[in-house]
Amino acid sequence: QVQLVESGGGSVQAGGSVRLSCAVSGYRWRSYCITWFRQTPEKEREGVAVIGGDDSTFYGDFVKGRFSVSRDSAKYIVYLDMTNLQPEDSAMYYCAFSSGVLNVQNFPPTSLFEAWGQGTQVTVSA
Repeated sequence: QVQLVESGGGSVQAGGSVRLSCAVSGYRWRSYCITWFRQTPEKEREGVAVIGGDDSTFYGDFVKGRFSVSRDSAKYIVYLDMTNLQPEDSAMYYCAFSSGVLNVQNFPPTSLFEAWGQGTQVTVSA
């Protein structure tokens, strides 16, 4: 059974940076897809970034070059590096696992998500 654990959230001032991690366990192959989402009580869940099994990537329009998703295949960890954070980036950030998604040119449909993490909170103060 695949399990995901997010970490790295916290409080940061506007313009600052945060690195989130999504640790994958219970999966023996190194080709998998991780999608990062964020959600607040006021807004619907939105896709932030996704890395496909072939290491292709796709980002939400609001990212505008500020975020980068990458993986450490040996450690089974996917990172989300966020820079120039703004108060509107404050949210709970989640990662979701898909085993069969290789090349990504958009966010995968939620029907393909096989596991979710518990989320990590990022709070950006002005």
